Amino acid sequence: MKIISFAVPCYNSESYMRHCIDTLLDGGEEVEIIIVDDGSKDGTAKIADEYQEKYPTICKAIHQINGGHGEAVNTGIANATGMYFKVVDSDDWVDHDAYMKVLETLKDIIRGDRVLDMMVCNFVYEKQGAKKKKVMTYRFALPANELITWDGVRHFHKGQYLLMHSVIYRTRLLQDCGLKLPSHTFYVDNIFVFEPLVHVKTMYYLNVNFYRYFIGREDQSVNEKVMIGRVDQQIRVNKIMIDYFAGRNIPNRKLRNYMKSYLDIMMCVSSIMLIRANTEEALEKKKELWNYLKEKDFWLYFKLKNGILGRSMNLPGKPGRKISVGSYKLVHWFVGFN
Repeated sequence: MKIISFAVPCYNSESYMRHCIDTLLDGGEEVEIIIVDDGSKDGTAKIADEYQEKYPTICKAIHQINGGHGEAVNTGIANATGMYFKVVDSDDWVDHDAYMKVLETLKDIIRGDRVLDMMVCNFVYEKQGAKKKKVMTYRFALPANELITWDGVRHFHKGQYLLMHSVIYRTRLLQDCGLKLPSHTFYVDNIFVFEPLVHVKTMYYLNVNFYRYFIGREDQSVNEKVMIGRVDQQIRVNKIMIDYFAGRNIPNRKLRNYMKSYLDIMMCVSSIMLIRANTEEALEKKKELWNYLKEKDFWLYFKLKNGILGRSMNLPGKPGRKISVGSYKLVHWFVGFN
């Protein structure tokens, strides 16, 4: 069995997908690379087929009608045969030395007598033109080189969360937990790192800068103007996360607090985007989102709205919206805008 399956969602990715796939090929026969062509209109499908033909025991090309990033990830999960699973977007890549450490560590764990549900690694914001690269590290939140449960987790500070770039899940866990990302929706990576957590019993933090997250294209989903234009999709994801968490009994206090904090930052991201849209319609959508949370779980609404982020998001009038700039800086850190 392969150690890890990589899903590479591709949509019109012909100009950069080769670099991504080539870095994953360094894993050799121990890995599986599932290239999901999500209805591309350029040469993506041809490139995917070329890799499958050249590396038939490593690469698998799957072509589907366009369903968006979430549907491509769903396809990757459904077709994965490796012990572990990771998504690598087609404009991103992985670091070779860190990659080798990840594989060696996973092999050691597989040979042991304990089951690992989730590995966490650092990721680097590869922002185009930036002289200094920002690294999202977890060394203060998680003990390194140790298989732990949620009870062994320390403290995640605001702006520091597990993102799709940082996690490697046990494949069977994803396949068994019923995770289904919505189609034709951006920002579903937040659901990917939120819903499976209630099924994660063990985790391992490897302090290496494994994933390289490219930022710089004007049409990229994390471009601020693009996010404002797609704010309805951000709201949809936000509501799905509310539906999943609201009223759910999560016995472990640290896991419950972490998920509540993640939902807090998501409410902040949505609210900031709606504030910066600066229209009456957007401000009404912000009000409706908070009312949606209130109807689903009043006590959760009360805690989030009266927390530091919630208060800054809901100050009245133009002066109040100006004060929200502090929270915007936090959102900027979390999202990593272009």
